[in-house]
Amino acid sequence: MSKFPNNFFWGGATAANQFEGGYKEGGKGLSIPDTLTLGTKDTDREYHYPIDESKYTYPSHKASDFYHHYKEDIKLLAEAGLNMYRMSIQWSRIFPNGDEDKPNPEGIAFYRNVFEELKKYNIEPLVTISHYELPLGLAEKYDGWANRKLIDLYVHYANTLFTEYKGLVRYWLTFNEINSLSMPSGGFPVGGIKSIAGGHGMTTQIEETSVQMSTRFTALHNQFIASARTVNLAHAIDPENKVGCMIAGMTSYPLTPKPEDMLAWQEKIQQGLFFCPDVQSNGEYPYYMNRFFRENGIVISKEKGDDEVLKNGTVDFVTFSYYPTGCVQAKEEKKSNGAINAFGTPNPYLKKSQWGWNIDPVGLRFYLNEFYRRYKKPIMITENGLGAEDKLENGKIHDPYRIEYMRQHVEAMSEAIKDGVNLIGYMPWGIIDLTAASTGQMSKRYGIVYVDADDQGRGTFDRYRKDSFYWYQQVINSNGANLE
Repeated sequence: MSKFPNNFFWGGATAANQFEGGYKEGGKGLSIPDTLTLGTKDTDREYHYPIDESKYTYPSHKASDFYHHYKEDIKLLAEAGLNMYRMSIQWSRIFPNGDEDKPNPEGIAFYRNVFEELKKYNIEPLVTISHYELPLGLAEKYDGWANRKLIDLYVHYANTLFTEYKGLVRYWLTFNEINSLSMPSGGFPVGGIKSIAGGHGMTTQIEETSVQMSTRFTALHNQFIASARTVNLAHAIDPENKVGCMIAGMTSYPLTPKPEDMLAWQEKIQQGLFFCPDVQSNGEYPYYMNRFFRENGIVISKEKGDDEVLKNGTVDFVTFSYYPTGCVQAKEEKKSNGAINAFGTPNPYLKKSQWGWNIDPVGLRFYLNEFYRRYKKPIMITENGLGAEDKLENGKIHDPYRIEYMRQHVEAMSEAIKDGVNLIGYMPWGIIDLTAASTGQMSKRYGIVYVDADDQGRGTFDRYRKDSFYWYQQVINSNGANLE
């Protein structure tokens, strides 16, 4: 018998800048990822602007071409049995530069058509308001989220969405993986802060000065305020609205039982994992950040009344992505470029994917319990999946490795629900193939639906059901009881 609740959300997730395409169509303006070029397994992506498509491949320009395939794609999601679809809206499709007074009518119409199509199939949209796609104009004109002006611009954008799509969308996420901005690498990609990232270059200064760190954490504070104000606005416009936070779930373990490793692990998960949801769910900065701010000379620019805004704008539910886990030791080895691996020291007990990400379904149960114990709010897993090279042969894709990955994680979810965790939804990442955020490659595939396109955006863009499509279909039809 299924251990999943009858109203469980079985879904899938994509992000507009990795899936939508149509980057010049329908009045859309440029976003930061529109300037991001293709990388490889071994080579980082770079930002190149002005755009030169004769010299570089920009994956977001075509992506999976959802812009022209949305009816077909939504029909496939319905066939698989999904009752929720996590997607994002591109700010630059609604407000091309990010700071206009009136929205772009073509952008408004496009997403309304998408939501109406989802409604036709009784699929509930879960909409990320900002998913790593800040309008380029806001980075150029304001230095991104380092400027408090972006709070009002974001709230104006969110107000437009809540008003235009009232009755069509009830579940919202304010920012994707907001804790990414707590890391040095998030300065420009996540925050649009040119003064930290050195313009449009991919190079990020890992050894930041206290002034640079203060700028970044002020930008994060501005996002906290924008999120809190947006929660209250959503409730005021439609009491049916539910607003959640979304965290990059970089779970880790101490490498050894040494007390020094335990303390290093505790510090890592507090600062990197729990800091942001502590603020967004509990409505205040956690005590343990005070020492970190003090010892690093970090001064956050706040205004009078900010603490009250945070306290009164807590989220209704919490969500996170879940991919690899890592281990933490007191003195971590650094990579050749000087950056500490975001996932920590490799875990010798876990197998790895083709892209070197370890696979840890047991860790998902651990993380779900930790999250629920801490916040006591409904939880959704809004990203989880396996990036792998799939082969299209005679119109079929056999991906037993993905089925096994998903089966193990669904089993872990079932165990967490037995533990008492209030888990309400599961959104596997890249439910239809899309370009990978880390590399821009289409060949790093996550979906249960194959998109016939290569890393350079060449192909028919036809869709094909993988074996995992039929497996997930039976899981949903049995409400998690049939995992064979």
